[in-house]
Amino acid sequence: MGFQLSEEQQMFRSAVRALAEKELKPRAREIDESAEFPVDLIPKMAEMGLLSMAIPEECDGADVGAISIAIAIEEIGRVCGSTGLSVAAHTSLGCFPLARWGTPEQKGRWLPLLGSGASMGALCLTEPGAGSDLRGVKARGVRDRGDWVISGTKAWITNASLAKVLVVYLQTDPEAGKRGYSMLLVETDRPGVTIHPKEKKMGVRGSPTHQVSFDDVRVPAENLLGEEGRGLQQTLETLDGGRIGIGALAVGIAQGALEEAVTYARERTAFGRPVADFQAIQWMLADAETEIEAARLLVRRAAWLKEHGQRFTREAAMAKLYASEMAERVTRNAIQILGSYGYSSEYPVERMYRDARLMTIGEGTSEVQRLVIARQVLKRY
Repeated sequence: MGFQLSEEQQMFRSAVRALAEKELKPRAREIDESAEFPVDLIPKMAEMGLLSMAIPEECDGADVGAISIAIAIEEIGRVCGSTGLSVAAHTSLGCFPLARWGTPEQKGRWLPLLGSGASMGALCLTEPGAGSDLRGVKARGVRDRGDWVISGTKAWITNASLAKVLVVYLQTDPEAGKRGYSMLLVETDRPGVTIHPKEKKMGVRGSPTHQVSFDDVRVPAENLLGEEGRGLQQTLETLDGGRIGIGALAVGIAQGALEEAVTYARERTAFGRPVADFQAIQWMLADAETEIEAARLLVRRAAWLKEHGQRFTREAAMAKLYASEMAERVTRNAIQILGSYGYSSEYPVERMYRDARLMTIGEGTSEVQRLVIARQVLKRY
């Protein structure tokens, strides 16, 4: 593994940053305050390949690799956490399972739509009474005359209102233990699917999050994604990749907050000189720079392992754990450096602090990441 990005990766990063600076940064506050995803930017993101990063080229995808996906999510998150979260969920939770386990027919039908932005990707996993406990889900899929009939409720589903198809994790055989879960593809326009109003959230408010209900929703047998009974294993693999995305997003949010803090520290004067001259400020900036770089390396290491087909469960959990907790510290200190201005919504660090708070919760809490890492260390898989 080299530490220098390839020329292609550097060019890709520059292109994503240019788009983020021009199209997202000026609107980030508006996106947060209105709690509306910038759907008008979907065609521009799709044209650059940002919505097909995990889609194979034969399905009209960009297939840029895990490292470039991490780079793109970091660059978007640097200016707008809301857009970064929706792109991360679309890529890792919506597109990846279809690209990984979809039949040729499923891929041909859905991946071009996802890559074009005609549908955003969404994974229905969490339930009102089951989040970290994947074996505690109650939503059911039951075979009936060759179809699947789905009933139950999912909660905190990112992008549900922007999706035309949902990847749904269900219990399909209560007596089969770990083999009792499967993934099914469910079109959002099927009778019995209800996407409830958006959740009112503390941060990443422009990324739509919904409760989704399934009331005896009937889907054909060919909507099974992957092998019946392998849903738990498929979900765990999907979450491993998703944690790289959330780690990258946390790095991006922290990087954006650090840049705002540096600019302010250079311009703000106190006691007759810039506050950047004071050691207390310099130490907070130095700690932020160091921790961001450490988190970025952890994220890219996990991405490198994934891109090269190696096991990365432990590395993804470590990257997500460290990056998400680091982002909270960095954004907190950015507010401290700006003082009362940092606490005002007029300055972006207030929004970044709220956005960062989700990173230690979504895609597995910090506590779950520590369990995953400990099991790897103790070899208790």
